Amino acid sequence: MAPSMGILPADFHLFSPTGIAFSVGAFATAVAVYALGTAIYNIYFHPLSHIPGSLSSRASGIPYTIRLRNGNVLPWIRDLHEKYGDVVRVTPTDVSFISGETAWQDIYGFRTGKHKTEAYLKDHNWFPQPINGTYSLIASDEASHSRMRRNLSHAFSDKALRDQEGLIQGFVDLLVLRLKEAIQESKPTVDIMRWYNYSTFDVIADLTFGEPLYCLRDKGYHPWVTMVFASAKAIGLMATRKKYPITDYYDRVRNMFTSNADAIQKRKEFFALSEQKVTDRLEKEVDCPDFMSYIQKNQASAEKALSRQEIDSNAVLFLIAGSETTATLLSGTTYLLLRNPDVYAKLVHDIRSKFKSYGDITIEEVNKMDYMIACLAEGLRYYPPVPTGFPRVVPRGGDRISEHYIPEGANPDAFIPERHLGAQRYANDNRAVLQPFSFGPRNCLGKNLAYAEMRLILTKVLWNFDLELVDRERDWFDQKVFTLWDKPPLMVKLKLVER
Repeated sequence: MAPSMGILPADFHLFSPTGIAFSVGAFATAVAVYALGTAIYNIYFHPLSHIPGSLSSRASGIPYTIRLRNGNVLPWIRDLHEKYGDVVRVTPTDVSFISGETAWQDIYGFRTGKHKTEAYLKDHNWFPQPINGTYSLIASDEASHSRMRRNLSHAFSDKALRDQEGLIQGFVDLLVLRLKEAIQESKPTVDIMRWYNYSTFDVIADLTFGEPLYCLRDKGYHPWVTMVFASAKAIGLMATRKKYPITDYYDRVRNMFTSNADAIQKRKEFFALSEQKVTDRLEKEVDCPDFMSYIQKNQASAEKALSRQEIDSNAVLFLIAGSETTATLLSGTTYLLLRNPDVYAKLVHDIRSKFKSYGDITIEEVNKMDYMIACLAEGLRYYPPVPTGFPRVVPRGGDRISEHYIPEGANPDAFIPERHLGAQRYANDNRAVLQPFSFGPRNCLGKNLAYAEMRLILTKVLWNFDLELVDRERDWFDQKVFTLWDKPPLMVKLKLVER
């Protein structure tokens, strides 16, 4: 037989040991060549190739994906910005901005004047597919978002907040009662973070479904709370699977001998229970106007009416967005206060000198407390509930960051409420970067409710109790991030204020 003139020998067999080895080698070579070619394109020829960043993050999404999945993405992005400036390429197709004085308006602002272009739409890679196929306010398209917001804005208006004050006050009073009971039962050391969560979940559930989750009553988490935490924690994981299918294949192989059917089923059960709660609420009358009251009032208007699917999806959104974030801010601010005794003492004096009687503490009055508001604003700056970055200390003599000179003494790592009260030392702070409730037409609809809750809760807690950190050596902020902060317990010792 004449020798073969091709690449393979004439006696080559695909399923022989030699054939299998050759096939595997050829496949590995093809993958390596493709990966190398893609990396070269991403670094030198991609439309975003002019944006600075590390070589690895410009070449591939792998560095970002690994850190997003292990909870360490924030310090990594912070380091990139320190090295490369205000604008950094964190993956071949994703850019991170910290030039807040311009980026907030350019990306999130109203599309008018020089910004009159198509809106920056939500990236659905970051939002799990709704169980009922209908996105809520947070991820809807522009037309649906505008219609939903016109409807739902009434539920979060100043008038609605005044009408809802009795309900909110009732839960805050129950929180105070439970903390007093802990002292009476000789258990003064509590995880204050859990109690904040109990309070905010009960408030938002009652406002949404006309019934709380009874966390404060039962002194424990309702099963839904665990589901909310798990859902938030899974967002980054699910996003990487959508954006980079190789991570989906990896997870499938890794979980080949396990099943995630239980988690998927629990998510479906959670949504089904929420649907039933909405049905129950829509079929009954309530004494105190809640979110559904305002939604129902607007159903007669074609420009505002929501479909039943939209009501269900937004009910789930309310429960998630209106609970964990407020409790996170309260936990972080409490920790910062207890780590800064001078600030704590000043705030406590301000609260206890202003309110001679517990009954005098109202939403209207706490909204007048400048130092309280400054403490919470500083908490939002230092420890934002939906985190986007970590602040750093400006070196001696000042420095230029993204072509902007920042003088020394800005102290971004210090908890200083006075920076929000007009202190001259902080007159040059770049305040435009601080937008903890987002910016523009899609900013947080529940901002006023969140402010009212956090101010009222912190005021009433500090009016009634002296707090002391149990473990002062531990850095409570040493946390990972999975969309939201993965918070450990915040143990404090309570002492009832004697009057």
